[in-house]
Amino acid sequence: MSELSQDELERLATQIKSWGQALGFQQLGVSDIDLNDHEQHLLRWLNDGFHGEMEWMARHGTRRSRPDQLVQGTVRVICARMDYLPGDARPLRDIMQLTDTGVVSRYALGRDYHKVLRKRLQQLANRIEEAIGPHGYRVFVDSAPVLEKALAEKAGLGWIGKHSNLLDRKAGSWFFLGEIYTDIPLPADRPLKNHCGDCTACIDACPTGAIVAPYRVDARKCISYLTIELRGSIPESLRPLMGNRIYGCDDCQWVCPWNRFAQPSAESDFAPRNGLDAPSLIRLFDWSEEQFLDRTAGSPIRRIGYECWLRNIAVALGNCQTQAEVVQALKKRQSHPSALVREHVQWALTQHEEQP
Repeated sequence: MSELSQDELERLATQIKSWGQALGFQQLGVSDIDLNDHEQHLLRWLNDGFHGEMEWMARHGTRRSRPDQLVQGTVRVICARMDYLPGDARPLRDIMQLTDTGVVSRYALGRDYHKVLRKRLQQLANRIEEAIGPHGYRVFVDSAPVLEKALAEKAGLGWIGKHSNLLDRKAGSWFFLGEIYTDIPLPADRPLKNHCGDCTACIDACPTGAIVAPYRVDARKCISYLTIELRGSIPESLRPLMGNRIYGCDDCQWVCPWNRFAQPSAESDFAPRNGLDAPSLIRLFDWSEEQFLDRTAGSPIRRIGYECWLRNIAVALGNCQTQAEVVQALKKRQSHPSALVREHVQWALTQHEEQP
């Protein structure tokens, strides 16, 4: 790559945003690599132990908050946003009231977003190379120690809300993020103003009180952490608060006023598969491991494994209204080979025994 003038860099930045939108991204921006303020926030969060068993959050040290340590030569980060809210999924407000129906986080209803975004970002990087020649870059989609929300905030794609998700006034928060670390000194975009104001809707709505203060989330209490990242036993005190959520939790996004502006995604890859937008808990609990692997092929759900899948559903069945079918489904798993599954099944059965 030959050295580009400032005018050429500005034109290139404009072209990159246009090329990205043609590839299906709704918005792109450019960030510099100074994340010092965010680094201090990260270090406090880790020091408080809020990352729980996600030891990989601490393992990489400052490589997460210093892009040029992760990819030598990086001077800018191209950040991209892709909306994922499925327009044809059954509304959350409906299924949250049906205790015999499982709630799966909206982002996981369709195809694994990692594959979708990575392919598009690579196509964008290739298009840049066609325009200016070989350049140093690396594509990331939640696949390495990257402070993606901090970078996206600096790139002008939104602001980090009190629930720690990125928010945009015109798009809410139902979107994925991806990055291209680059050695091209593109002009950086300006961050947006924070528009959360005095609103505490997300804090008030969190079922487990995981948002312990504005902009501070204790992952150890978060249902997304409990159902996806945690591999062991779910703390008993938190199980009743999980309700019928079996993979992730969207409550803090669901209640956010800015999400009234969110638009359904046009990406067919994010459309619900296997009826997971409103699935019967009993039906899901009856899946064999082979069925689980087959029906979650290409889905982010598969990575938690069959054992944690049954663990999560057992908790949800324990929170159901007592019915003969629910108790029967649980009893069928009482002798499951996994001690983890057996423990959660027994807890669930106990909940029904205690009800009048």
